[in-house]
Amino acid sequence: MELRVLQYFLAVAREQNVSRAAESLHLSQPTLSRQLRDMEEELGKQLFIRGSRRITLTDEGMILRKRAEEILDLVKKTETEIAVTDSSISGDVYIGAGETEGVHFLTKAARLLQQEHPDVRFHIASGDTTDVTDDLDKGLIDFGLLFDPVDKSRYEYLRLPFQDSYGVLMRRDSELASKDAITPEDLWDKPLIWNRNTRDDSPLAAWLRRDLSQVHNAATYNLLFNGSLMVKDGLGYAFSLENVINPTDSDLCFKPLSPALKANMSIVWKKYQIFSKPAEKFLIKLQELTG
Repeated sequence: MELRVLQYFLAVAREQNVSRAAESLHLSQPTLSRQLRDMEEELGKQLFIRGSRRITLTDEGMILRKRAEEILDLVKKTETEIAVTDSSISGDVYIGAGETEGVHFLTKAARLLQQEHPDVRFHIASGDTTDVTDDLDKGLIDFGLLFDPVDKSRYEYLRLPFQDSYGVLMRRDSELASKDAITPEDLWDKPLIWNRNTRDDSPLAAWLRRDLSQVHNAATYNLLFNGSLMVKDGLGYAFSLENVINPTDSDLCFKPLSPALKANMSIVWKKYQIFSKPAEKFLIKLQELTG
C-alpha cells in the first residue's frame, strides 16, 4: 500500500465526505473513489460506512486510521531527520489570519525565514474564523491564525505566546464613552455589534452573562473595519480586540472590558497536510519562536 493512498484515506476520514476530500487533495471524485475501493479490495475489509450525507469509518477503518497516522508521522520525522539543507529554497507560503496584532508573530517568523531563503514569498489573507477554516479545508492556504478553542479533531496547532484583549468600540459621544472600562451590566440594554462567529458558548457571551437572545443584537461583521463604520454611523457598540482599529483622531474610542477578557490564539494547519518546502521551513521557524 502506497503512502499517498494512506494520505487519501486519512483525508476522507477527516472530511467525512469524498467530494470535499477530493477537492482538498486536488483529485477528481471518481479517481479518489476508485482508490478507496481498491484499498478495500486489497485489504479484504470494508473501511467506510457510506451514508447519504457523510462517510464514517468501520471498526477496521478506525484501526487503519490509527496505524496510518502513526506511519505517516514516522515518515515525516524520518524525512526531517535526514533532510539535506537546501540553500535555494523558493516558493510561496499562504496564510489566513483574523484581525489581530498576533499577525506580528507570523511576520517575524517570515522575516527570519527570508533572511535565510530570500526567494520565499508570503501571502496573508484577512478573514474571520469562517473564512480561514474554509480556505484551510479547501487547501487554499497552508496555515491559519485562529482564536482558541481549536478543533483538535481536524487541525494540528501551535499555541502562540501572545494574548489579545477584548473591549468595546464606541462613538466618543456615546453614553459609555466616559467610563474607564465596560462591565457586562453596561451593555445589557445597548445595541450590540458582534463578529458573525460569536455563539452562546463563546468567551464573550460568557463574559456578558447573557445568552445572545437576551440582548439587543443590532448587527454583525466579519471584518472589524466594516464593524467600525457601523459604530461610527450609530448602529451600536462593537465588541473588538484592542489595537485593531486605531481610534486616534476619529469619532471612535476603545474601552477595555471589566473584568478583563483575553483571547488566546494558535497557528493551525490541516491534519495529514503535505507541506511545500517553504511552508515546512516556515513551520520550523514558528516552532523555534514558540520554544
